[in-house]
Amino acid sequence: AGSKMVTAVQEMGEEMTAWRVSMTGRCRAAARVAWCAGALAAGQATAGGLIAYEVGTADVGLASAGYGARAQDASTVFTNPAGMTRLEGTQVLAGGQALWGNTRFSASSGTSPGLGSDNGGYVVGSDGWFPGGGGFASYSVSPGLKLGFAVTGNFGAPLKYDNSWVGRYYVQEATLLGISLLPSIAYKVNDKLSLGASVNALYGIYTNQVAINNPAPRFGDGRLKLDDNTWGWGLNLGLLYEVDPGTRVGLTWNSQVDLDFAAPAKFSNLAPGLASLLASRGALNAELKVGIKVPQQAMASVFTEVNDRWALLGSIGWQQWSKFGQLQIGIDDTMNPLSLTKDLKFKDTWHLALGAQHRLSEPWLLNFGVAYDSAMQSGDVSPLLPVNSAWRFAVGGEQQLSKNAAWGIAAEYLYGGTLDTSLQGSAPVLVGGRGDVAGAYHNTGTIFVAVYHNWKF
Repeated sequence: AGSKMVTAVQEMGEEMTAWRVSMTGRCRAAARVAWCAGALAAGQATAGGLIAYEVGTADVGLASAGYGARAQDASTVFTNPAGMTRLEGTQVLAGGQALWGNTRFSASSGTSPGLGSDNGGYVVGSDGWFPGGGGFASYSVSPGLKLGFAVTGNFGAPLKYDNSWVGRYYVQEATLLGISLLPSIAYKVNDKLSLGASVNALYGIYTNQVAINNPAPRFGDGRLKLDDNTWGWGLNLGLLYEVDPGTRVGLTWNSQVDLDFAAPAKFSNLAPGLASLLASRGALNAELKVGIKVPQQAMASVFTEVNDRWALLGSIGWQQWSKFGQLQIGIDDTMNPLSLTKDLKFKDTWHLALGAQHRLSEPWLLNFGVAYDSAMQSGDVSPLLPVNSAWRFAVGGEQQLSKNAAWGIAAEYLYGGTLDTSLQGSAPVLVGGRGDVAGAYHNTGTIFVAVYHNWKF
């Protein structure tokens, strides 16, 4: 972190871990523009990682099956830019969705009595509700050359616990959101092979707030808050190979995107003794740096028509969460604040999805899908990221209104199971420590409902 902190740590003879964290749930000027165009679809729904497949499109009703090979509308600009070569003329798709997440903590007998009994309420968004969506457009320069643009958010986790919840000294509010602007290009090499690429301009929003257990109880809880916004850049590559007119395979790779947040620590309502102690160690006004790495990911997808009524879809993917870099902030013992951060360890995840499409009648197409994502955390989960492995079950329908217009509706249920948490503080609550927090998030789940419209010009 800053030179002040380094000097203070040397004087203490202790290593004070680098302060690196800032996240904000407030959409500021640039973010508001992207939000209105197609805001975020992240949150608890992204169990198995923090990258969602749900951005208000038909993929919600397929549980992401055939994600990079379907290429049936303008959302392919986002899922596989090479798929634009299958689209005629100019096409625009706008989609919106709402999700509700059942993510609530339940404390067990292992929680320190001095922390109270507040379980924190619904953690996701506003009482469990969170909006999402996206906008996508494809333009034909020629039959073999396409340009596209997408704006959407599929990365992040907006969390907010009650102010007095039992784990407030570990996390109280944390928001990490990413809004992507994706200018894209696709070229048809021959009748079978198409290539595509997108530049991913990712606007990151980060906030992290934690309560501080003042050594003098009469002052109540103090606060430590970090927040910052920044831009990160990445590259998405796609390949689409048409084996025959009814079968195609898609391969996609998204590069890692680095979000380098940096902001001063913002303390409030600190007891005078603690404020003086932090100031003497150079930590009270130090600038903190947080390096978040949105992981690289790769996916292979397939679409094949069985007959004129049925098609089968599938996907398999990998995400490199082992390099994510998320941190937990706070003061473990306010009588002796030696460290203010703690690294959280994660592991890479795998994704598998299977689905089908059924042509019910000439105007109606039905979608079905099921998917599984492996766990990103080993054993107990952190209340900063109460997500892990997950199953997705989805259904949707699309109606062709005319030659140039179609609309669709899709729903998905994501089941995350029961997630255990066990945190051990180094000092008791009564003497300024965080205390112990033990319990579980029982039967976690998220419901998505999406509506979208596709236009052809």
